[in-house]
Amino acid sequence: MSVGEGNEQYGRKAFKRSKSHFTDRITADGRDGWPVEAGRYRLVVSRACPWASRAVISRRLLGLEEALSMAVVDPIQDDRSWRFTLDPDDRDPVLGIRFLKEAYDARERDYPGGVSVPAIVDVPSGDLVTNDYQRLTLDLATEWTDLHRAGAPDLYPAGLRDEIDAVMAEVYEDVNNGVYRAGFATGQEEYEEACDAVFRRLQALSERLARRRYLVGDTITEADIRLFTTLVRFDAVYHGHFKCNRWKLAEDRVLWAYARDLFQTPGFGDTVDFDHIKRHYYRVHTGINPTGIVPLGPDLSGWLTPHHREELGGRPFGDGTPPGPVPAAEVVPAPGRP
Repeated sequence: MSVGEGNEQYGRKAFKRSKSHFTDRITADGRDGWPVEAGRYRLVVSRACPWASRAVISRRLLGLEEALSMAVVDPIQDDRSWRFTLDPDDRDPVLGIRFLKEAYDARERDYPGGVSVPAIVDVPSGDLVTNDYQRLTLDLATEWTDLHRAGAPDLYPAGLRDEIDAVMAEVYEDVNNGVYRAGFATGQEEYEEACDAVFRRLQALSERLARRRYLVGDTITEADIRLFTTLVRFDAVYHGHFKCNRWKLAEDRVLWAYARDLFQTPGFGDTVDFDHIKRHYYRVHTGINPTGIVPLGPDLSGWLTPHHREELGGRPFGDGTPPGPVPAAEVVPAPGRP
């Protein structure tokens, strides 16, 4: 998600999400010049952003907290990009910069694109390495394996990748990106087409999940992470702010239980900050919400209610184990939690 509205472009009536500009990969063999190395890189995220939240969840599930440090930016950007105003002296304590744009400029000044998160920065040089949100988490799961914690789950198992990829493609087109196409539509026909696609896909996903605990296989995979980051924002922002209001997530018995199941799984809900989510969407998207008023609701207590999804079987972490407690410095503040 970049300064303004994310990796997004606007025409008179059409919404288009631009591709990531910096697509270097951090790999075990370092073939792009960026080898996996503990302590070398810093992950910069906004807890408001669903694309960045994928990386936050993956990093925690895989136990990469010590190997890959994380910076959390202010949920409210200004015209200079994402800001490190949550840190002392308004500077990231590791990178020493005030705005994420400084790392982008260190890599390529005046590049054609916005300043987006998630982003990984090379600490020694201060250069941006990648903002490829689609590839980043897959590489955390497959290229960083030597640094995974003992008991880390396999989030992208080789034998299921074709099915995972197919599910993720549908979820991306109609749900992850679909809510944005509806929310930023400037024509009635475009809005209705996008909104209809969102709910057709959600209905299909509800039917799929009625008989299985997770999207693919019997354990949590990357596909579940990518669907979760949209579902957890649905009633708080997409239902009202983006006009995806045929029904609320809480009104679909299956999807609501599935989302609660994941939220209550270590590594998911403990990374979610509803305060950051609501303040970002309602205050930054001034074209949609010119008053900047942030609504008081919805009631978040339902996220902690029993879901009974364990009755479907499944093993959340496969042969692995849950992650340990959230590092003290990364605990979501009380205003952002149910």
